[in-house]
Amino acid sequence: MDAAAKVTSKGQVTVPKAVRDALGIKEGDEVVFHVEGNRAILARTPDFLSLAGSVTVPASKRNVAWDDIIRKTRSTRATERR
Repeated sequence: MDAAAKVTSKGQVTVPKAVRDALGIKEGDEVVFHVEGNRAILARTPDFLSLAGSVTVPASKRNVAWDDIIRKTRSTRATERR
């Protein structure tokens, strides 16, 4: 699908309805622009809060500081490589 839009004097662009519908973009959604050479790719960003609870966390890693988890993981991997 190709769709065109004009840039305003403030650098704003209205995302055409056909594009919003195709990407499921609604009012209040956030989008990201990824620039590749002389073109940009527009994508809807995921709602990270909707992912809460979708990944099981082992009991041994619950309520542990993230730095401690990284340190322990790196230590375990280093030991396994020997």
